[in-house]
Amino acid sequence: MTDDSSTTAGRTRLGNPPNGDAPRPKGACRVLMVGDLIGKPGRHALERLLPELREQRGIDFVTANGENLAGGMGLTPSLAEALFAAGVDVITSGNHIWDKREIYPFLDASDRVLRPLNYGTRDVPGRGMVVHGALDGTDIAVINLQGRTNMQPIDNPFTEADRLFEEAADPLPPVRLVDFHCEVTSEMNALGLYLDGRVSAVVGTHTHVVTADERILPGGTAYQTDLGMTGPIHSVIGFDPKTVLPRFLNALPTRFEVGEGSVILNATQIDVDPATGRALAIERIQRLVEV
Repeated sequence: MTDDSSTTAGRTRLGNPPNGDAPRPKGACRVLMVGDLIGKPGRHALERLLPELREQRGIDFVTANGENLAGGMGLTPSLAEALFAAGVDVITSGNHIWDKREIYPFLDASDRVLRPLNYGTRDVPGRGMVVHGALDGTDIAVINLQGRTNMQPIDNPFTEADRLFEEAADPLPPVRLVDFHCEVTSEMNALGLYLDGRVSAVVGTHTHVVTADERILPGGTAYQTDLGMTGPIHSVIGFDPKTVLPRFLNALPTRFEVGEGSVILNATQIDVDPATGRALAIERIQRLVEV
Protein backbone atom coordinates (compact mmCIF):
# COMPACT_ATOMS: atom_id res chain seq x y z
CA MET A 1 0.00 0.00 0.00
CA THR A 2 1.07 3.55 -0.64
CA ASP A 3 2.07 5.53 2.42
CA ASP A 4 0.27 8.80 3.15
CA SER A 5 1.50 11.12 5.87
CA SER A 6 -1.90 12.82 6.06
CA THR A 7 -3.45 9.61 7.43
CA THR A 8 -3.06 9.02 11.15
CA ALA A 9 -1.04 5.86 11.73
CA GLY A 10 0.97 4.30 14.49
CA ARG A 11 -1.93 3.53 16.80
CA THR A 12 -4.86 1.16 16.85
CA ARG A 13 -8.31 2.64 16.27
CA LEU A 14 -11.40 0.74 17.36
CA GLY A 15 -14.30 0.26 14.98
CA ASN A 16 -17.49 2.25 14.76
CA PRO A 17 -20.46 1.04 16.86
CA PRO A 18 -22.12 -2.01 15.25
CA ASN A 19 -25.05 -1.07 12.99
CA GLY A 20 -24.30 2.61 13.64
CA ASP A 21 -24.28 3.57 9.96
CA ALA A 22 -21.59 6.22 10.43
CA PRO A 23 -21.16 8.74 7.60
CA ARG A 24 -18.86 7.69 4.80
CA PRO A 25 -15.52 9.54 4.85
CA LYS A 26 -15.19 11.84 1.87
CA GLY A 27 -13.93 10.04 -1.21
CA ALA A 28 -13.93 6.60 0.45
CA CYS A 29 -14.71 3.35 -1.32
CA ARG A 30 -17.22 1.43 0.82
CA VAL A 31 -16.77 -2.33 0.98
CA LEU A 32 -18.98 -5.00 2.58
CA MET A 33 -17.45 -8.36 3.49
CA VAL A 34 -19.98 -11.09 4.38
CA GLY A 35 -19.13 -14.12 6.51
CA ASP A 36 -19.71 -17.81 5.72
CA LEU A 37 -23.11 -18.34 4.08
CA ILE A 38 -24.73 -21.51 5.41
CA GLY A 39 -26.98 -23.44 3.04
CA LYS A 40 -30.33 -22.29 1.70
CA PRO A 41 -31.17 -20.17 4.78
CA GLY A 42 -27.96 -18.17 4.38
CA ARG A 43 -28.54 -17.65 0.66
CA HIS A 44 -32.14 -16.57 1.13
CA ALA A 45 -31.15 -14.12 3.88
CA LEU A 46 -28.47 -12.61 1.65
CA GLU A 47 -30.83 -12.33 -1.31
CA ARG A 48 -33.37 -10.55 0.87
CA LEU A 49 -31.02 -8.20 2.71
CA LEU A 50 -28.10 -7.39 0.41
CA PRO A 51 -29.87 -5.22 -2.20
CA GLU A 52 -31.27 -3.03 0.58
CA LEU A 53 -27.92 -2.82 2.35
CA ARG A 54 -26.15 -1.85 -0.86
CA GLU A 55 -28.67 0.91 -1.58
CA GLN A 56 -29.06 2.30 1.95
CA ARG A 57 -25.37 2.32 2.80
CA GLY A 58 -23.99 3.08 -0.63
CA ILE A 59 -21.92 -0.11 -0.80
CA ASP A 60 -19.47 -0.08 -3.71
CA PHE A 61 -18.16 -3.64 -3.48
CA VAL A 62 -19.24 -6.92 -1.82
CA THR A 63 -17.40 -10.13 -1.01
CA ALA A 64 -19.05 -13.19 0.54
CA ASN A 65 -17.66 -16.55 1.61
CA GLY A 66 -19.69 -19.20 -0.24
CA GLU A 67 -18.02 -22.51 0.59
CA ASN A 68 -20.93 -23.73 2.77
CA LEU A 69 -23.83 -22.92 0.45
CA ALA A 70 -24.52 -26.37 -1.04
CA GLY A 71 -26.35 -28.10 1.79
CA GLY A 72 -23.79 -26.76 4.25
CA MET A 73 -20.72 -28.14 2.48
CA GLY A 74 -19.39 -26.88 -0.84
CA LEU A 75 -20.50 -24.63 -3.69
CA THR A 76 -22.06 -25.26 -7.11
CA PRO A 77 -22.02 -23.07 -10.24
CA SER A 78 -25.76 -22.33 -9.99
CA LEU A 79 -25.41 -21.20 -6.38
CA ALA A 80 -22.47 -18.99 -7.32
CA GLU A 81 -24.56 -17.38 -10.05
CA ALA A 82 -27.37 -16.80 -7.53
CA LEU A 83 -24.95 -14.86 -5.31
CA PHE A 84 -23.80 -12.74 -8.24
CA ALA A 85 -27.45 -11.98 -9.06
CA ALA A 86 -28.02 -10.92 -5.44
CA GLY A 87 -25.22 -8.34 -5.63
CA VAL A 88 -22.05 -10.18 -4.56
CA ASP A 89 -19.02 -9.12 -6.60
CA VAL A 90 -16.49 -11.78 -5.55
CA ILE A 91 -17.04 -15.10 -3.75
CA THR A 92 -14.31 -16.34 -1.43
CA SER A 93 -14.02 -19.82 0.05
CA GLY A 94 -11.86 -22.24 2.03
CA ASN A 95 -11.33 -25.95 2.61
CA HIS A 96 -14.92 -26.91 1.67
CA ILE A 97 -14.66 -25.43 -1.83
CA TRP A 98 -13.56 -28.88 -2.99
CA ASP A 99 -16.63 -30.75 -1.66
CA LYS A 100 -18.67 -30.47 -4.89
CA ARG A 101 -16.65 -31.53 -7.91
CA GLU A 102 -18.93 -29.68 -10.33
CA ILE A 103 -17.40 -26.43 -9.10
CA TYR A 104 -13.91 -27.39 -10.35
CA PRO A 105 -14.37 -26.30 -14.01
CA PHE A 106 -16.22 -23.20 -12.83
CA LEU A 107 -13.22 -22.18 -10.73
CA ASP A 108 -11.14 -22.13 -13.91
CA ALA A 109 -13.83 -20.41 -15.98
CA SER A 110 -14.85 -17.65 -13.56
CA ASP A 111 -12.41 -15.26 -11.92
CA ARG A 112 -15.13 -14.14 -9.49
CA VAL A 113 -15.00 -17.32 -7.38
CA LEU A 114 -11.76 -17.78 -5.44
CA ARG A 115 -10.17 -20.71 -3.68
CA PRO A 116 -7.34 -20.21 -1.17
CA LEU A 117 -4.20 -18.98 -2.91
CA ASN A 118 -1.89 -21.21 -0.87
CA TYR A 119 -3.20 -24.47 -2.30
CA GLY A 120 -0.61 -23.77 -4.98
CA THR A 121 -1.00 -24.20 -8.72
CA ARG A 122 0.02 -27.79 -9.48
CA ASP A 123 -3.12 -29.62 -10.66
CA VAL A 124 -5.28 -27.28 -8.55
CA PRO A 125 -8.16 -25.54 -10.36
CA GLY A 126 -8.96 -21.89 -9.98
CA ARG A 127 -7.13 -18.93 -8.51
CA GLY A 128 -6.63 -17.32 -5.14
CA MET A 129 -6.61 -13.64 -6.14
CA VAL A 130 -8.53 -11.39 -8.49
CA VAL A 131 -8.67 -7.67 -9.28
CA HIS A 132 -12.24 -6.50 -9.81
CA GLY A 133 -13.82 -3.08 -10.26
CA ALA A 134 -16.12 -1.50 -7.67
CA LEU A 135 -19.17 0.65 -8.42
CA ASP A 136 -17.22 3.84 -7.77
CA GLY A 137 -14.54 2.81 -10.26
CA THR A 138 -11.97 1.65 -7.70
CA ASP A 139 -9.95 -1.42 -8.65
CA ILE A 140 -9.93 -3.87 -5.74
CA ALA A 141 -7.69 -6.90 -5.24
CA VAL A 142 -9.39 -9.72 -3.34
CA ILE A 143 -7.00 -12.30 -1.88
CA ASN A 144 -8.13 -15.63 -0.41
CA LEU A 145 -5.76 -17.41 2.00
CA GLN A 146 -6.18 -20.41 4.30
CA GLY A 147 -4.58 -21.14 7.66
CA ARG A 148 -2.61 -24.29 8.44
CA THR A 149 -3.01 -24.77 12.20
CA ASN A 150 -5.44 -27.70 12.70
CA MET A 151 -6.13 -27.65 8.96
CA GLN A 152 -4.62 -29.15 5.83
CA PRO A 153 -0.83 -28.74 5.64
CA ILE A 154 -0.87 -26.63 2.47
CA ASP A 155 1.57 -23.88 1.50
CA ASN A 156 2.46 -21.19 4.01
CA PRO A 157 -0.09 -18.33 3.80
CA PHE A 158 2.41 -15.80 5.18
CA THR A 159 5.11 -16.46 2.60
CA GLU A 160 2.56 -16.95 -0.19
CA ALA A 161 1.24 -13.45 0.53
CA ASP A 162 4.81 -12.15 0.37
CA ARG A 163 5.34 -13.92 -2.95
CA LEU A 164 2.12 -12.47 -4.37
CA PHE A 165 3.09 -8.91 -3.50
CA GLU A 166 6.66 -9.35 -4.76
CA GLU A 167 6.05 -11.36 -7.93
CA ALA A 168 2.72 -10.13 -9.30
CA ALA A 169 3.00 -9.56 -13.05
CA ASP A 170 1.32 -6.18 -12.57
CA PRO A 171 1.43 -4.16 -9.35
CA LEU A 172 -1.68 -4.78 -7.26
CA PRO A 173 -4.01 -1.81 -6.77
CA PRO A 174 -3.79 -0.02 -3.40
CA VAL A 175 -7.12 -1.45 -2.16
CA ARG A 176 -6.50 -5.05 -1.13
CA LEU A 177 -8.94 -7.25 0.80
CA VAL A 178 -7.88 -10.53 2.43
CA ASP A 179 -10.26 -13.31 3.47
CA PHE A 180 -8.20 -15.57 5.75
CA HIS A 181 -10.00 -18.90 6.20
CA CYS A 182 -8.52 -19.95 9.50
CA GLU A 183 -9.20 -22.29 12.45
CA VAL A 184 -7.37 -20.61 15.33
CA THR A 185 -7.44 -17.01 16.50
CA SER A 186 -3.70 -16.81 17.12
CA GLU A 187 -2.86 -17.56 13.49
CA MET A 188 -5.50 -15.11 12.39
CA ASN A 189 -4.10 -12.35 14.63
CA ALA A 190 -0.59 -13.10 13.44
CA LEU A 191 -1.47 -12.71 9.76
CA GLY A 192 -3.33 -9.48 10.42
CA LEU A 193 -0.28 -7.96 12.07
CA TYR A 194 2.06 -9.44 9.47
CA LEU A 195 0.15 -7.79 6.62
CA ASP A 196 -0.61 -4.54 8.45
CA GLY A 197 0.21 -1.63 6.17
CA ARG A 198 0.36 -3.84 3.06
CA VAL A 199 -3.36 -4.56 2.63
CA SER A 200 -6.55 -2.65 3.32
CA ALA A 201 -8.30 -5.38 5.32
CA VAL A 202 -7.67 -8.79 6.84
CA VAL A 203 -10.83 -10.56 8.01
CA GLY A 204 -11.31 -14.14 9.13
CA THR A 205 -13.81 -16.78 8.10
CA HIS A 206 -14.29 -20.49 8.89
CA THR A 207 -15.24 -20.60 12.60
CA HIS A 208 -18.74 -19.21 11.88
CA VAL A 209 -18.58 -17.30 15.18
CA VAL A 210 -18.50 -13.50 14.92
CA THR A 211 -15.81 -11.70 16.93
CA ALA A 212 -16.14 -8.21 18.40
CA ASP A 213 -12.51 -7.15 17.88
CA GLU A 214 -12.88 -5.06 14.72
CA ARG A 215 -10.29 -2.32 14.57
CA ILE A 216 -7.84 -0.49 12.34
CA LEU A 217 -4.26 -1.57 13.00
CA PRO A 218 -1.38 0.92 13.33
CA GLY A 219 -0.33 0.56 9.68
CA GLY A 220 -3.82 1.30 8.36
CA THR A 221 -5.22 -2.22 7.87
CA ALA A 222 -8.78 -3.00 8.99
CA TYR A 223 -8.89 -6.22 10.99
CA GLN A 224 -11.47 -8.64 12.45
CA THR A 225 -10.70 -12.16 13.63
CA ASP A 226 -13.91 -13.68 12.24
CA LEU A 227 -16.80 -12.16 10.30
CA GLY A 228 -19.18 -14.80 11.63
CA MET A 229 -21.73 -16.77 9.65
CA THR A 230 -24.89 -15.90 7.79
CA GLY A 231 -27.05 -18.81 8.84
CA PRO A 232 -29.60 -20.12 11.37
CA ILE A 233 -28.97 -18.44 14.71
CA HIS A 234 -30.33 -21.27 16.91
CA SER A 235 -27.85 -23.81 15.59
CA VAL A 236 -24.38 -25.19 16.10
CA ILE A 237 -22.37 -23.00 13.70
CA GLY A 238 -25.25 -23.20 11.23
CA PHE A 239 -26.21 -26.85 11.61
CA ASP A 240 -29.22 -28.50 13.23
CA PRO A 241 -28.31 -29.27 16.87
CA LYS A 242 -29.99 -32.68 16.58
CA THR A 243 -27.37 -33.69 14.01
CA VAL A 244 -24.41 -32.23 15.88
CA LEU A 245 -24.96 -32.89 19.59
CA PRO A 246 -24.53 -36.70 19.34
CA ARG A 247 -20.88 -36.13 18.41
CA PHE A 248 -20.37 -34.40 21.74
CA LEU A 249 -22.49 -36.83 23.73
CA ASN A 250 -21.18 -40.19 22.53
CA ALA A 251 -18.57 -39.42 19.79
CA LEU A 252 -20.51 -41.36 17.16
CA PRO A 253 -20.39 -39.98 13.61
CA THR A 254 -23.44 -38.12 12.34
CA ARG A 255 -24.42 -36.42 9.10
CA PHE A 256 -24.74 -32.69 9.63
CA GLU A 257 -27.88 -30.97 8.34
CA VAL A 258 -28.37 -27.23 7.95
CA GLY A 259 -30.44 -25.70 10.74
CA GLU A 260 -33.78 -23.94 10.47
CA GLY A 261 -35.49 -20.85 11.85
CA SER A 262 -34.36 -17.26 12.21
CA VAL A 263 -31.19 -16.36 10.30
CA ILE A 264 -28.48 -13.96 11.42
CA LEU A 265 -26.54 -12.08 8.74
CA ASN A 266 -23.04 -11.13 9.87
CA ALA A 267 -20.97 -8.75 7.76
CA THR A 268 -18.42 -5.99 8.15
CA GLN A 269 -18.39 -2.65 6.36
CA ILE A 270 -15.00 -1.08 5.63
CA ASP A 271 -14.35 2.38 4.22
CA VAL A 272 -11.06 2.60 2.32
CA ASP A 273 -9.09 5.46 0.79
CA PRO A 274 -8.76 4.41 -2.88
CA ALA A 275 -5.54 6.38 -3.34
CA THR A 276 -3.57 4.90 -0.45
CA GLY A 277 -5.42 1.68 0.36
CA ARG A 278 -5.62 2.66 4.03
CA ALA A 279 -8.76 1.73 5.92
CA LEU A 280 -10.62 4.77 7.25
CA ALA A 281 -13.42 3.09 9.20
CA ILE A 282 -14.70 -0.38 10.08
CA GLU A 283 -18.14 -1.34 11.36
CA ARG A 284 -19.86 -4.65 12.04
CA ILE A 285 -23.35 -5.16 10.63
CA GLN A 286 -25.85 -7.71 11.94
CA ARG A 287 -29.37 -8.36 10.72
CA LEU A 288 -31.89 -10.94 11.96
CA VAL A 289 -34.39 -12.18 9.41
CA GLU A 290 -37.07 -14.87 9.11
CA VAL A 291 -36.64 -16.92 5.95
